Amino acid sequence: MADDKLEKSLSESNLPDMDIETSSSARNITTRNKRRREDDFVQFKEDITSMMTAMMDSQMTEIKKNTRTLEEIKQTNRSIEDSMSFLSAQYEEYRLKIDTLEAAAVEDRKYIASLESKIVDLQRENRKSNIEIKNVPTQKSESKDTLINLVSHLGNTISCPINKSDIKDLYRDFNVKNNDHLSAKHLGLKVSPDMPIYVAEQLTPQAARLHFLARELKRANSYKYCWTSYGRVYLRKDDNSPIIHVTSETQIERLGKENPATK
Repeated sequence: MADDKLEKSLSESNLPDMDIETSSSARNITTRNKRRREDDFVQFKEDITSMMTAMMDSQMTEIKKNTRTLEEIKQTNRSIEDSMSFLSAQYEEYRLKIDTLEAAAVEDRKYIASLESKIVDLQRENRKSNIEIKNVPTQKSESKDTLINLVSHLGNTISCPINKSDIKDLYRDFNVKNNDHLSAKHLGLKVSPDMPIYVAEQLTPQAARLHFLARELKRANSYKYCWTSYGRVYLRKDDNSPIIHVTSETQIERLGKENPATK
């Protein structure tokens, strides 16, 4: 029993020492684990910092690159804007020039039309003393005096005496008042068969063209009358219609459309 108590006492006396040793070991392990975690955290922070630094450097490089690109784009845009401004100014300048030229062209056309009208009036005035006798038979040994005698003879026939020095303002009214239309015999010529003759004003080239077109319109559109007077061309649909003074080919075209040809 005494021995058992002794062993028990000895065993119990060793327990504190074992607890102290175990506790110390545990503290050492805890300290080492804590230090390791701190080291890992520091390393993590360094890794994160390094990674963030690398990312920031990369971002700064990219930003600088993009900044240069943006500057180049801005410069290009400024160049385009300058070019557009120049082209706009050029366009406006050319537009003003074109407007000026068009206005001048309009005035020039008006002036040309006025000059043409004056020329026509002068031509008409110069031809007032001229007559045309068409379809006159040719004579042997025909001379100027012979032709003057023919015209004088014709003037007497239509009751319009004509002096050798004064031939002007003759009209084709003999065929309207007489059933016996003008022919070679009224010139004192004896030919077989007798040939009709036509006396008309000597028209300007423009009036002659209008007279030709007016006669074509008369035949195609059943106009009853087409004649000239004082170098001007006239049309009349019938006895009750107004007299139409023909002044241009456009007018004749319009009259043709307003009065289609009858079959």
